[in-house]
Amino acid sequence: MAHRNWLRCTVMSCRSRASGPGRFEANTAATASDAPISPPRPAETPLRTAPVAPRPVLPRCFWSRRVEYWAASAGDGTMRRVTTEVATLSVARGSNPPPWYRRPALLRSIAPVALLVAWQLASQTGLLSARILPAPSVILEAGLQVYRSGQLGDALLVSGQRALFGFLLGASVGIGCGVLAGLNRIAEYAVDPPLQMLRTIPLFGLIPLFIIWFGIGEEPKVYLIALGVAFPLYLNTFAAIRHLDPKLIELGNVLRLTRGERIRYLVLPGALPQILVGMRQSLGIAWLSLIVAEQINANAGLGYIVNNAREFLRTDIVIFGLLVYGLLGLATDAIVRWAERWALRWRPGAVVR
Repeated sequence: MAHRNWLRCTVMSCRSRASGPGRFEANTAATASDAPISPPRPAETPLRTAPVAPRPVLPRCFWSRRVEYWAASAGDGTMRRVTTEVATLSVARGSNPPPWYRRPALLRSIAPVALLVAWQLASQTGLLSARILPAPSVILEAGLQVYRSGQLGDALLVSGQRALFGFLLGASVGIGCGVLAGLNRIAEYAVDPPLQMLRTIPLFGLIPLFIIWFGIGEEPKVYLIALGVAFPLYLNTFAAIRHLDPKLIELGNVLRLTRGERIRYLVLPGALPQILVGMRQSLGIAWLSLIVAEQINANAGLGYIVNNAREFLRTDIVIFGLLVYGLLGLATDAIVRWAERWALRWRPGAVVR
């Protein structure tokens, strides 16, 4: 009964604002004989609307929405309607793109372009000897000569296949051993000591042993790249699993997930950021190992072009080959960075302006 009377009183208070104070007094008198009521908002006090503050100027990565709610006044406890602006971080794809001068691609290209300009100026003024370090224009001309001869395309294909096969083999071993050692203490005791001993051996010191074991074909090149790739991925995967948030393990216990479901839904997503960091490191080591591996009696690939240029003292072609290695490393790193942004788009810090 009290709830019904409170509703009637609320309706009459709303009517009173439209019909004036006289109608309001008549309506309240009609209900005076009913049971006492205790509305949360006094009906005899007219509602006061707070003035709306001017809309703030938000950064590009934010959007705002207007929210209205009821709040008690600090002085007399009168209920009043409050309107405010709430700023929310915008993570929608393509929303509010930065201006052209703040694009990441442009900012990342400033330092290499400045280095090339300084290099060209130093070569033209005679500060750098053309025999030791040719000018960028001379190196570009030598690269165009190699490209027109058709050797560059075939060399890129062969070297790319070696790097790809070696990376896939090394990544499979590194991530597999990292997951195995990270999830099981006994597997850690069995896997970690041999890998740590192999990690301390100089990678390029194993080249004579690889030649004795696998000959001078493609096998020692691929295995050398795989060995260099496996260690960073193993260390990052192992550390990522061992440093998982304990709340994730508690969540798996609460949800009664099986071991396979925990690995699939909790362990691997939680360890993915650090695994991707290890993948970027491994790709850099893969191209570095490829440079050394292609010195093992290579008859095709970028290393073959560099070795021939060394025999004829063509410094410009040697530097051009090294620059191609570096560009390939930058391209693969950019691919992993894009995959990292896509795979980790659920993280709060995924949007960087």
